[in-house]
Amino acid sequence: MSDLWQSIWAGIAGASWMEQLATVLGILGVGLTIRQSLWNFPVGLVQVSLSAVVFYQARLYADMKLQAFFFAVLAYGWWHWARPGGKRKVLPVTRLSRAGIAAWVFAGLAGAILWGWYLETRTDAAMPYRDAFIASFSILSQWLQARKKLENWIGWMIVNATAVAVYWVAGLYWFAVLYVLFFVLAVGGHYEWQKSWRQPGSGDENP
Repeated sequence: MSDLWQSIWAGIAGASWMEQLATVLGILGVGLTIRQSLWNFPVGLVQVSLSAVVFYQARLYADMKLQAFFFAVLAYGWWHWARPGGKRKVLPVTRLSRAGIAAWVFAGLAGAILWGWYLETRTDAAMPYRDAFIASFSILSQWLQARKKLENWIGWMIVNATAVAVYWVAGLYWFAVLYVLFFVLAVGGHYEWQKSWRQPGSGDENP
């Protein structure tokens, strides 16, 4: 047990100030998203920018490019949430249709398989399909969040649970603990958004 706590502490103490700040902003951003606050977008933009620099310095170029995608989707989400339409002051939470859910699952699995195949055959990635699975569903979940779809939280639960298992097996206990926290936040986000969705006028299903 002492080795476990030493590993967790080493992960915290060994992180650069930029990594630590990006982590704090990531947690803050999720909290603001749960509250459906527009402030989650500027916080998120700063967080992914810092993460991109960290990944660049670590020569993790694929992860760096993923942050660029997140930056673009966050910018779009900010614009989308700020334009609720009609006489509404706040963009309502909506859900995917059954066809939309099926398309989301298919796109996530197809993306994971194709991206994993590319990483396995063209790079020296240690766990290509794990990386591809997390990246694929992270992209789709981020897009659903920008569209204010309730199902985005299910996607993040899947991503975070996968990350917890992988990092724990790899001995990266600090990251595993961090993603346990993100998983708990995703559960809370789903609960809070579901309450919002159940309010009159917010239960529309669309792709």
